[in-house]
Amino acid sequence: MERREFLHKGALASLGTLAFSPKSYSKILGANDRVRVACVGFSDRHRASHVPPFKALAKGMNFEMVALSDLWNRRRDEGKAFLEKELGGSIQTYRNNEELYSAKGIDAVFISTADFQHALHTIEAVKAGCDAYTEKPLAETMEDNRAVLKAVKDSNKIVQIGSQRRSGENYWAADEFIKSGKFGDIKMVELMWNVNQPGRWRRPELTSILKESDIDWKRFLMNRPADKFDPRKYLEYRLFWPYSSGIPGQWMSHQIDTVHWFSGLSHPNSVVANGGIYQWNDGRVNADTMTVVFDYGQGSKGFQVQFTSRFSNAAGGTKEIYYSNGGELNLDTNTISPNGGLREREAKAMGLQANLLPTMKIEGAKVATDADTGGDILTFNHVKNWMECVRSRKTPNAPIEAGYQHSIATIMSNAAYRTGQRVTFDEKTQEVMAGDKVFKY
Repeated sequence: MERREFLHKGALASLGTLAFSPKSYSKILGANDRVRVACVGFSDRHRASHVPPFKALAKGMNFEMVALSDLWNRRRDEGKAFLEKELGGSIQTYRNNEELYSAKGIDAVFISTADFQHALHTIEAVKAGCDAYTEKPLAETMEDNRAVLKAVKDSNKIVQIGSQRRSGENYWAADEFIKSGKFGDIKMVELMWNVNQPGRWRRPELTSILKESDIDWKRFLMNRPADKFDPRKYLEYRLFWPYSSGIPGQWMSHQIDTVHWFSGLSHPNSVVANGGIYQWNDGRVNADTMTVVFDYGQGSKGFQVQFTSRFSNAAGGTKEIYYSNGGELNLDTNTISPNGGLREREAKAMGLQANLLPTMKIEGAKVATDADTGGDILTFNHVKNWMECVRSRKTPNAPIEAGYQHSIATIMSNAAYRTGQRVTFDEKTQEVMAGDKVFKY
């Protein structure tokens, strides 16, 4: 197959392979106006993955980082020093988002706060008139998910969800190949995300020094139930429900998003899950090992998705493999092949037509999955796409609907794990149902 057949027509113009000069933006309305950006939550993710592409692109695209909002005085001081050193200029710090937005003069924000806060902070941003780059998962409850979808749709603001696979050349190629019909109907998807990192999501050196007087604990909780101050829940929130679902929200949300994208389906029909804390008995409440099985589609167009993840052994790494009757599309090796496909002899014996796939490579870099993804080209492309869309007002690669859909799947997975029940989705009420009960916490 010719390489050009893999290229999504016009889509890759938004990727980081092209250089844009300030002149190229002069034809866009408002291009001479500087876009003033703030950081909402000075996190490791922002430091390692948002700042490098922003630094490379800001001058040519006339963007400037001007402010930082964070509840912790230490992070405000560290963030100000880091951003001023890396980006130049002066960074104004704020104790919370209310102060940030009351000060006016902010056009756009990077949001990389705790998982359960993403939706709520995005609502604050768009209501304040700001565009947003919002990290995933978008939401951890359907109440928050519905609220942020409505707020963004009502605002007409540009919101890019941090699902960077949607800015990967290989993922665009895979999407086009599947939608062309050449792959055949999806019959099974295998997703895997394994690590062996005892320190992943742990911050013991910081939890030992964080005092309640250093932060605004009530503001941190937002709409979650009242709880006593716990530095681990503040800094290691990924380990504690209802502040994060852990594995589903952090990792599975990336991979299940590609299932929705490639298939055109917005959510699973049903979900079952199993798992537990089998390795790291360190006080966490979220699983360190999990298997989730999804049912998608209907009848002959139906297919199953299996997601597995463990913290105890890294063998297998990360994998995303799509299967049809003709073979497989492997986004770990970036290849399409007839592996496992129906052979001519077997097909002929049954009076069927074999449709084996050819063997070919998919263009594009393998996605980075380590804790520090600062050099990840997909994230660079994704930030760049957002900045371009802030200028052009075009729909970004990962719009709010993509976040809404991946959140349905992650919430269903979390509900299935926590209740032990087969979980479904009520289209009419837009609620996740565990048995006959709405799942919330």
